[in-house]
Amino acid sequence: MTQEHTRTRYFFLILILGTLTALAPFSIDMYLPGFPAIAADFGVEQARVGLSLSSFFIGISAGQLLYGPLLDRFGRKTPLILGLLVYIAASLGCVYAVTLNSLVILRFIQAIGSCAATVASVAMVRDLFPVKENAKVFALLVLVLGASPMLAPTIGSYVTAAFNWHTIFIVLAAMGGLILLATILWLPESYQPDTSMSLKPGPITRSFWTVATTPQFYTYAFAGATAFSGLFAYVSGSPQIFMDVYHLDGKTYGWIFAGLSIGFIGSSQINSLLLKRFESQQIVLVALTLHSIIGLVLAICAWNNWLSLTGLLLLLFVYLCCMGYVSPNTSALCLASFGKNAGTASALMGALQMGIGALASTFVSLFDSHSTLPLALTIAGSSLMALTILMVGRKQIGTAMATPDQGGTVIAH
Repeated sequence: MTQEHTRTRYFFLILILGTLTALAPFSIDMYLPGFPAIAADFGVEQARVGLSLSSFFIGISAGQLLYGPLLDRFGRKTPLILGLLVYIAASLGCVYAVTLNSLVILRFIQAIGSCAATVASVAMVRDLFPVKENAKVFALLVLVLGASPMLAPTIGSYVTAAFNWHTIFIVLAAMGGLILLATILWLPESYQPDTSMSLKPGPITRSFWTVATTPQFYTYAFAGATAFSGLFAYVSGSPQIFMDVYHLDGKTYGWIFAGLSIGFIGSSQINSLLLKRFESQQIVLVALTLHSIIGLVLAICAWNNWLSLTGLLLLLFVYLCCMGYVSPNTSALCLASFGKNAGTASALMGALQMGIGALASTFVSLFDSHSTLPLALTIAGSSLMALTILMVGRKQIGTAMATPDQGGTVIAH
């Protein structure tokens, strides 16, 4: 195989895995500008529309626990394809939702489908690339993933303005169809089915327990998930803050949301350069420390009503920059100790991230407050808690990092 062919294959693998990773975030971000229209159609307060976002987070959290064992038992592609079919069907169902409750339920089902893509993409990074490359690959996936907050709200705002919010879910169904086609035609099967793995509750529970009780896993999984929950709160609360508190229209909100995401994308790419000189553990510690400082400053300013729009945007930008360092490194460190159970580990990591994120999102959504305070307190609390988890967990891990399976059985770059 020529070097050029290898690079081309590497590029297409990253692209497909990136679109799989971006499916759920795109499903989250694209309909945010439609919140006012959805609230008006259903005759509810705009804050309550956030419950459809919370149900998505809950669905993707619970669903990942389902797909983890299936991906290890049947290989990666079959469960992935089935999940994408569920996603497409649920997206089309959202088009015909006539009440907020029905939309909340359909969003839950949509999430169950989309999380197959989330779990499979993470597990396949562990399958396809050497473990030392994982943090760099995750950073590249963030580059593709970053197109979601940059493009989705902006597209959603124009689609809503030109047609209606229902059309957004037609677009999402079409996206799911294209990703399904790419998966079937071009994505390799990266893991042979493990027929020795039982799908009975007992063995599955023991498998999850083995993963969950590994110090390196639970330290970086909980620290990363807790830190990331502030981002979920930001996504859930930002429509109300920017459009109600600061009185911006949907299109302006979409552009602001896209602009802030540049911090997340840019820092994740700088992270790849930093990994040439520093260990992932070092980067995570520094990033979470700065993360906590920004969270505290944001909470203090919100409490005292000191936040102008410019000040809020600046603090959120730096906050998202920190997340660009935290996310790829905690993900890589979580999976570094697992080869055979990468699907289970990926599922548990994702479930924790989405579950804790759902709690943060729900907390913000329950406050019909014309204030930035609920969001600021959530960000500050999650940041400080994540740093505390990291500091305590690092003492349990020690200096050795187990890597029983170096991965990269299909491709190395």
